[in-house]
Amino acid sequence: MHEMSIAQSIVDLAEEQARNRGSLAVEELELEIGRLAGVELQTLAFALESAVKGSMLEQATIVRHIIEGEGQCTDCGHTFPMEALFASCPECGSYCVKIIKGKELRVKSIVIK
Repeated sequence: MHEMSIAQSIVDLAEEQARNRGSLAVEELELEIGRLAGVELQTLAFALESAVKGSMLEQATIVRHIIEGEGQCTDCGHTFPMEALFASCPECGSYCVKIIKGKELRVKSIVIK
């Protein structure tokens, strides 16, 4: 379950930023998570719940923005929604698809007290 290591890395990053600014707690953590990022969203939510216990984020609000997948066919140029990493173009059937968005996994903002 790599979601636990991702959750712990997010907590470590937020705590490091808070400490560097002389803060004792994180008030809010805002994340952007793409549907094509290769993480199970419910498992990551559970892992974050565990990872924040006893940390500077224990009382923090965690805001998750889910980014839908979108691809563009490199053969015909059609842009379309993607629900899986390896999807064919609905226009021409090609599997030569460039993922435009949906692979994000980032901390968008950290609000400290």
